Amino acid sequence: MAYLISSECIACGACVDNCPVEAITAGDPIYIIEADKCIDCGACNSVCPVEAPKPV
Repeated sequence: MAYLISSECIACGACVDNCPVEAITAGDPIYIIEADKCIDCGACNSVCPVEAPKPV
């Protein structure tokens, strides 16, 4: 199972530096998690001020 960034994302970038496998990239207008790289660790969600990354 991977995480997906919801439309609640405010594009602050807090999640990018906390992803241990570099699965998060800037999108337009919100950040994107590459599902095939995501290891379901939840590090992105723990630093997100709006809890936009959610497990799917």
